[in-house]
Amino acid sequence: MKGRHPRPLALTAYDYPSARLLDQTGVEILHVGDSLGMMVLGYPDTTHVTMDEMLHHLRAVSRAQPCALVTADLPFQTYCTPEKAVTNSRLLMDAGADAVKMEGGSEISESIRAVHSEGIPVQGHLGMLPQQVLSEGGYKRKGKTGEEQSRLLEDALLLESLGCFSLVLECVVPEVAALLTVRTGIPTFGIASGMVCDGEIRVTHDLLGAFPWFQPPHTKPYDNLAERTLCAIESFKLEALS
Repeated sequence: MKGRHPRPLALTAYDYPSARLLDQTGVEILHVGDSLGMMVLGYPDTTHVTMDEMLHHLRAVSRAQPCALVTADLPFQTYCTPEKAVTNSRLLMDAGADAVKMEGGSEISESIRAVHSEGIPVQGHLGMLPQQVLSEGGYKRKGKTGEEQSRLLEDALLLESLGCFSLVLECVVPEVAALLTVRTGIPTFGIASGMVCDGEIRVTHDLLGAFPWFQPPHTKPYDNLAERTLCAIESFKLEALS
């Protein structure tokens, strides 16, 4: 996937029918993200998502037997030690994941090393880290300062050396995302980082306009599924009650 044209795409999937439909589009990766906390479960952020909830949705996606690679997030505080990282990564793999994703750089290097040593593929995640939203006081673009840029490059090269097969770059200044893409030998998947990465990753609900209560500025909705759902139900009501 490195430098490939057309660029590889990754989309989120949280249930069986979505996985079946999205797999028909030929996307390379279906990602069972902890974004399901907001999109499906009504949490204010991803830090509330539990391991049991991730496993529940991952199993539903894996039952679709997609051709796409299935990646899954390790939830907040489930990989804070190498031992916990290995135990919980095995649970995700047993539930149908092909690879796991962890947020962070050098601070989680030992957890990544431990999981990779068990033969479990790991996807890295740098830039804005949703699981750190509470400690950082919000969602903030990364790579604005020289210090942040140096740290991102160091972490990207470190994650590659630890065996990560790809990197998600979220809310990274586009020029910095381009630098990380060029300097690493593994594919980068960008979200809110410009169109400079090897591939793109998106939350499917954002693309479909299925979550009308919040539309992130970095994602263009290609439909208004929320409105069309309401219209469909109103049509049914008119027919059923007439």
